[in-house]
Amino acid sequence: MNCKNIKYPILFSFLFFAGSIQGGYAQEASEVETGPDIEQASFTLPFDFPIVFSGNFGEIRSNHFHGGLDFKTGGAIGKPVHALADGHISRIRVTHGSGYVLDVDYDNGYSTINRHLSAFVGDIARRVKDLQYEQESWEVEITPEPGEYPVKAGQVIALSGNTGYSFGPHLHLDMIESATGDYVDPLPFFMEKVKDNIAPRAEGIILFPQPGKGVVNGKQIHRTFPVNPTRPITAWGLIGAGIRAYDHMDGVGNRYGVHTVILEVDGEEVFRSVVDRFAYEENRYINSWTHGQYMKSFIEPGNRLRMLHASNGNRGLVEINEERPYRFVYTLSDALGNTSKVHFTVQGKNTEIHPVEHREKYAFKWDRTNYLQEPGLELVVPRGMLYDDVWLDYSVRADSGDVAFTYQLHNKRVPLHGACEMRIGLRRDRLEDKSKYYVAGVTARGGKYSIGGTYEDGFMKVRIRDLGTYTVAVDTVPPEIIPLNPGQWGRTGRITLKAKDKETGINSYRGTIDGKYALFGKPNSISGNLVCELDPKHVKKGGRHTVEMTVTDGRGNRTTEEFHFVW
Repeated sequence: MNCKNIKYPILFSFLFFAGSIQGGYAQEASEVETGPDIEQASFTLPFDFPIVFSGNFGEIRSNHFHGGLDFKTGGAIGKPVHALADGHISRIRVTHGSGYVLDVDYDNGYSTINRHLSAFVGDIARRVKDLQYEQESWEVEITPEPGEYPVKAGQVIALSGNTGYSFGPHLHLDMIESATGDYVDPLPFFMEKVKDNIAPRAEGIILFPQPGKGVVNGKQIHRTFPVNPTRPITAWGLIGAGIRAYDHMDGVGNRYGVHTVILEVDGEEVFRSVVDRFAYEENRYINSWTHGQYMKSFIEPGNRLRMLHASNGNRGLVEINEERPYRFVYTLSDALGNTSKVHFTVQGKNTEIHPVEHREKYAFKWDRTNYLQEPGLELVVPRGMLYDDVWLDYSVRADSGDVAFTYQLHNKRVPLHGACEMRIGLRRDRLEDKSKYYVAGVTARGGKYSIGGTYEDGFMKVRIRDLGTYTVAVDTVPPEIIPLNPGQWGRTGRITLKAKDKETGINSYRGTIDGKYALFGKPNSISGNLVCELDPKHVKKGGRHTVEMTVTDGRGNRTTEEFHFVW
């Protein structure tokens, strides 16, 4: 291996909040904990070529933070992945989401998850394949004993790939602190091998007048602005700020998340975010901290994300109560210390602020259990599911021929921190087979997507994770199976099928060749193709063969097709 051991002292003593939770939100850090009692950890690189990243720790993703580093592999799969230190393999998985996955526990107090691999090596590869045939399933999991698969620093443990939900060849590496279970930023351990002299760059700012308490440019709605506004920004009352910004690195065109964001107003710090660690359970708090790709510089009362720090006693919100200029300064830093600043001014302008108009039954409070009961609709949102108060823009409509009314809980999606129970009554119960009903989310353009659900006494019962628009739909149409390049199957030794379903999606699949189970899998979930690599141990070579594939959708509709090939 060409790379040497990299020893990097644990400089990033991560901030925890100990007893400084007020009103449900994180305030100022009062104590610092170091996690495991380790003075320094030593890691080698996962590859024996220069490292370049396609994604960094904590990037904003849909409903979650990016949990690790994405290492580029030169657009190729099959690169040897090395153990970072001495330890043992603790978990082996094949999944549709992350592809081939290998967990390694290291002796220095950390563990890693290696995702999107193309293959395992040695006995692990053989064991996984045997288990797949034994369980007749592409998705399998093995939890070895600690002494079964020891590893040494630099040892090849797998091959990089593009499996699972992956848009291109790379290695996703999560690093977890064993003592706390927190996902931590791996970058500081590889700092000496990273070339980066480019500071984060801002692309826009946003201001949030608080409902019934603030106004921006004469309006009580959020407003976006360029980084260097050409027109004056005026405000009055209580407002929150946010910024859209990305980090960059030398020699690559990728955009990355920003490690540290600090907001000062009139020379005083009011807010700071430090993206250095999070617990798995904190992932959905990203929906409270962000607005699209904007990062809010204030903390909503139900948001307990530890990486957010408010220092002005007001959750980072700014009170504009004087007719004077207020000087806002953002400081943006990456993990290597490259820093940039953004300056803008908000002019205080005394403006009338109207209270929020609402009916009490549609006012959902973040710090209590909320109920909504309407004809044909029941919804319970337990305490802890909302990040802030919500004034529902509730409406209901009836479309001729629909199975149920369409219920708009709110005119825009409001993410919930967990799943909440909802029941929708059937308006026209016309099916004998109740399993064909499903709860559908409705998009702004009227499109429908499956949420699932089960039938119960004239209602569809489901758990939702957003306050949006919902109805009940019917799926009686079976999936479609399409052979891809069947004339090449014999030559390539690979059978590829496309399974499609327009409504509730593919739920399961099972293939056979000549009546015996065939190991079909979904190596890349972006393409969604079902692929079987022909193996002479399981398919006799030299003759005509019959493939039979059965695919089932989310409502139990099933399709079986036969295809023939010579191999």
